[in-house]
Formats: sequence, C-alpha cells, structure tokens
Amino acid sequence: MSQANVLSPYLVLSRGQWDEDKSPEQIQTAIDAFYVWHDRLVSEGKMKSGSRLKQETALVSKHGVTDGPFAETKEVIGGYWFFYATSFEEAVALAAQNPCLACGLSYEVRPLEPEQCSAYEETNETPASRRTR
Repeated sequence: MSQANVLSPYLVLSRGQWDEDKSPEQIQTAIDAFYVWHDRLVSEGKMKSGSRLKQETALVSKHGVTDGPFAETKEVIGGYWFFYATSFEEAVALAAQNPCLACGLSYEVRPLEPEQCSAYEETNETPASRRTR
C-alpha cells in the first residue's frame, strides 16, 4: 500500500444548534439524511461512530469541580465521531457533505496527534508565550 492510501483518524465535533427558522420536519429530514450518509461512510470504512453528548457537564481542574454548562450557545458541542481519510483535506470534504449543515450545525475536524504528549514539544496545551510558530 502506498503512503497516499494510508488512512489516518480525524476527530469530528458537531457544534452549534438547529436554526430557529427550521421546522421540526425540516430538521428531521436532515437527521434522517445524516443517518443514511453516516451508515454509508461507516460501511465504506471512512467513518467510525461516535455519540451525541448529553447536556449534563462538569469541568474538573486543579481548582476543583464546577458544574456546567460552560460554553455560549453558539459554541455548544453536541456530539462527535471519527473520519478515516488519506488527508486532512479529504476529511474536511467529508464533513462538508453532512446533511445537517443545511439546518445550522457546523463541524470541527481535527487530526489526531499520533505521539504521546511531551512538555518539550509544542502542542495545543503550550502557552502562547512559549510557542515558536
């Protein structure tokens, strides 16, 4: 298998809420189309199921535990799943096909970091003052 055909995992986060001007029937039509799309991609090996997220939440930090919700309404994460694609661009193109986009949801696509975390390597957790990029 050539390097170009190697599938890498990408986390997909479903963000936002349904458009207020969409009827329940319009939203259900998009949801039904989503599951047809989802099942096809799962059967093709391009997607691994994730889950919708419940509304209950807690933030655990060095300061203790705080009950949520925390994000503004526009930043709500409603669920997640995984794409398996040969490139980031392919994973983004798959997300762009999601039928629920038409009803207000958006999708964040993130490549998974294959290596363990190190305090000596720049990561998402590195403070801005220590970043070189």
